Formats: sequence, C-alpha cells, structure tokens
Amino acid sequence: MIDRRQLLVKAYKLFDLLIMIFGFAFASWISYLHLSGLNSFEHFLAIRIKILNFVLFIALLLLWHAILSFFNLYQSGCLSSRWKEVFNVIKATVLGSLLIYITAILFRIDIANFSFIAIFWTTNVALMTASRLALRWGLGWVRRRGRNLRCMLIAGTNNRAIDFARKIESRPELGYRISGFVDRVWEGVADFLKSGYQIVTDLDGFSAYLREHVVDEVVISLPLKSQYRTASRIAALSEEQGIVVRYLPDIFNLKSSRMRTDSIEGLPLVSNCTGAMEGWQVEVKRLLDILISGIALVIFLPLFLITAIAIKFTSSGPVFFVQERIGLNKRRLRVYKFRTMVPDAEKKQTELESLNEISGPVFKIKIKKDPRITSIGKILRKLSIDELPQLSNVLKGDMSLVGPRPLPVRDYNGFSEDWHRRRFSIRPGITCLWQVKGRSSLPFERWMELDMEYIDKCSLWLDFRILAKTLPSVLRGSGAA
Repeated sequence: MIDRRQLLVKAYKLFDLLIMIFGFAFASWISYLHLSGLNSFEHFLAIRIKILNFVLFIALLLLWHAILSFFNLYQSGCLSSRWKEVFNVIKATVLGSLLIYITAILFRIDIANFSFIAIFWTTNVALMTASRLALRWGLGWVRRRGRNLRCMLIAGTNNRAIDFARKIESRPELGYRISGFVDRVWEGVADFLKSGYQIVTDLDGFSAYLREHVVDEVVISLPLKSQYRTASRIAALSEEQGIVVRYLPDIFNLKSSRMRTDSIEGLPLVSNCTGAMEGWQVEVKRLLDILISGIALVIFLPLFLITAIAIKFTSSGPVFFVQERIGLNKRRLRVYKFRTMVPDAEKKQTELESLNEISGPVFKIKIKKDPRITSIGKILRKLSIDELPQLSNVLKGDMSLVGPRPLPVRDYNGFSEDWHRRRFSIRPGITCLWQVKGRSSLPFERWMELDMEYIDKCSLWLDFRILAKTLPSVLRGSGAA
C-alpha cells in the first residue's frame, strides 16, 4: 500500500507540473494572439525560444513544484476537508503566479503581462481543483468497496474512543478499518463490550500485536490524568515500529474550544482557543474594517456636521459622549458616540436603576421613557446615528464592524457568570446578532446567548449577512430604546 501511495504522489506531482506547463502555454498563446494580432496556432508554435527564457522556465517549474509542496498539497488529505485543500491550491497558485509575474518584470518578458497571469492562474486553479476533487471522489468510491484501506488500532475503551470509532466507520470514503481496541481490564469494559467492538490486546501484548498484524495508525484515547504512563508507552512502542500515532484533541474535555498547532522558535505548541474565525479570515476581516470604516467616515462627514449642529442648537454640552468600555480580552477602550443625553446623565443613573427594563447587570439605555434623553437624542438613537462615530474606533482597531457590543465598565462589573465573559474573547463591534434580532427588546440572557452563537459560528459570510440585516433593522427602529 505504501508503494502504491508513493507512486500516486509521484504521478500527482508530475500531473501538476503538466498542468502548469499547459497553463503557461495556453496563457502565452492567448497573450501572443492579442499582442501580435495573428490567429494561427502554427505561427505561435514557430516562435523561437531564447535559451535564457528556457532556463528561466525550468527554474520557475522547479519553484512551482516547491511552492505546491510547501502548501502540503502532496500530503495525505483523507482526514482534511476538500475545501481546505482547494484553499491551499488557491494560496499556492497565487504565490506562484506572483513570482512568475515578478520574474517577467525583472527579465522584461513582454508576453507575461497581467492578462497572461490572470489566464495562467485561472487555468491552474480550475484544473488542479478539478483533478483533486476527482481523485477524492475516485478514492472514496474505491474505499467504500473495501479497497485501499488503512488499519487503525484505538488505545482506550471509553466513550470518546467508541464515538470516534463510530464516526470513522460512518465515513467509509476516508479509507479506515478499525482493527480493534487496546486496553486493560477496568470497570467500564462490560459497557464497552455492549458496543459490539472488541479488545484485541492489552498493554503487555501491544508490542507483539504490532509485530504480528497490519497496523497503519494508532489512535490514543486514554484519560491522561490516570493513564499518562500507559499512553506514553503506547506512543513510544508505536514510534519504535514506525507507525503513525494520533490522539484525540479534547484531552481536557473542553466544550467550545478548538485545537490548532503553532510553533515558536521551532518549538511546537498545541493550542485550544474559542471562536470559529481564524487565519486568513481574521486578516481579511481587519482589512474590510479599515476600508469600510474609512470610506464610511468620508461619506458620512456631512451627516456628522449636521448632527453636531443639531446637538449644539438643541441642548447644552459637548457634541460627543466619550465612555470607557471593555474591549478585546477585557482591555479598556474609549468609545465615541454622539451625545443623546443631558451632560450629567451618568450621575443620574443610580436614581433611575429601579426603572431599568432589562434583566441582568446591563443598564445603558433600556428605559423607554428615559428623562435624560434629549429631543434630538431620541431621533439619533432611533436611527442609530449616535453610534456612527464608533467608525473611528473601528478604523483605529479597538473595534470591528461586526462583533459583540462593548459594555461599560459598570455593566461588566455586574456580571455573575464567567461564561458571559467569553464575549470579550473577540474584538467588539458596532453591530452583531443582538442588533438584528431585537436589539434592546431582548432579555440579557438571550443577548449573551446570541453573542456566544456569533463567536462559535463567526465567519466573513456571517458578517456580511449581519451587516446586510443591520440597515433594515435600524430603519424599522426595532428594539431601539
């Protein structure tokens, strides 16, 4: 099986190089026809290629192969999603195409212009993606028929091990066959045997079992608190015979965090973190925050001037209300809003706490007939115009366009549940699920649940949906105090 896999990988490497050559030739042909005005393929083939250009092409071909290898496109991807592989293809081809474009500029290769790069990149992405999806489908078809399988041995007979085995068996296209389980005799063995699985060996016979049976991978699902030495020995014995060792990541039984691998100065680290958004999406989200907030501040400048004049003419006091609030990982930040209340509104808050109409520690603006709100302030709050200065917080990086609303220090100090504080694990925002699903009309607990839902499901697509729903929600004035 290993030889077949190595043969398949080598064939794939060659096929990717052929795709690169075809993409390069196809893009060159299209660019040549555009530059020369000739429509004969024979004329294109008759072009004389300079030796320097040929050497450069060979160098780029080797570099292209190195980039594809760097992005793990030749490693086993049976346990990774197809979309992760497609994204790796996109990243690799973008970098490779960029290097080709830079090389063309340095060596003055006229045919490799921007349109050439666009055609070259599109061709490679389309063909490489199609070939990988086709291979996944083909291998899945073969594996579902009991061919090309990898034998997996699971160390541990607890519920986590059983659940993992059932999930593996529910995905036959992954190409795994459960050989059995390894464990000692303990009080839960009787319950384990009811699952229909069997213990093929204990720890004493583990090494001999590896010697006498086909085992491609060993998965460790032992409780580390009580079985650390056992798990360590199983890993060492497997390593000794060159067998892949895997372990289930939820060794601490964490409910909402996910695992990722990092490296600091060559030292590998396993990290558990909450939140669904990571990697390139975080960078794109920040870039969109900068672009959108910057453009919006310019567009809304006339509205800002009109609002400032209206505030000055209708009440005494400053135009802006500045308040210290709790941000990312409980960092303090100064949030800017158009003033909608009388200047000493915060001092009167204690007097009005008995009229607060929202459950939990949050006070803010939840009184429908708050006597502190000015006449123009009611309009500003109704249309959420008072929140627009927070675009400067977004541009600065203290906030994001979408995220849990930043809370005043007083409200944070009133929190009684630690799970509420997970809302501070991501950058606060101007709008979030709470804003589009009721705003101030929602009870505090539901507000917190929506914040957790956003953190666990956050993505660029969800951000776009929330932004698209925010404007209609604001125009309706639903839930606004």
